[in-house]
Amino acid sequence: MSRRPIQNEDRQAIADFIEKHWRSKKVMSQGKAYYPHEQEGFIEWRDGQIAGLLTMAYQDEALEVLTLNSMLEGERIGSSLMLMAIEDARKRNINRIWLTTTNDNIKALAFYQKLGFRMTAVNLGVVDEARKAKPEIPTVGFEGIAVRDEVVFELPIKAYLDPESLA
Repeated sequence: MSRRPIQNEDRQAIADFIEKHWRSKKVMSQGKAYYPHEQEGFIEWRDGQIAGLLTMAYQDEALEVLTLNSMLEGERIGSSLMLMAIEDARKRNINRIWLTTTNDNIKALAFYQKLGFRMTAVNLGVVDEARKAKPEIPTVGFEGIAVRDEVVFELPIKAYLDPESLA
């Protein structure tokens, strides 16, 4: 097992991973396209395969989490990668971490709330608009739920008092 910051030699594997799991090499957040393999982040390798990946972008004194994937459920890979991102943000004196997920992603909605993130907005119809730039976005997602909206989550770093709960 190797959990560490993304390195240049990881970039092609990340591009392939994102294309496989996100249906394209680009991801959309609030109408903006990102290419996760070009971004900063953290990766966990197991047996030569990506077991977990978190990609992120720093902007305007905030850290946006672009993607978070854990390929082995129940092993706290996602939580560990998020803790690494929180610590990285703290070291850079970043005030908050934020991210978006789609309205159908029930597991993610629960996961982020358990980590202490708060829902700060629901962007109605944003996914419908994003689909124009990225037609690979499905119209129906988890549990047969129509994918239409983005849910925005935020974690104020200074207010986050118990990072050990993520470990």
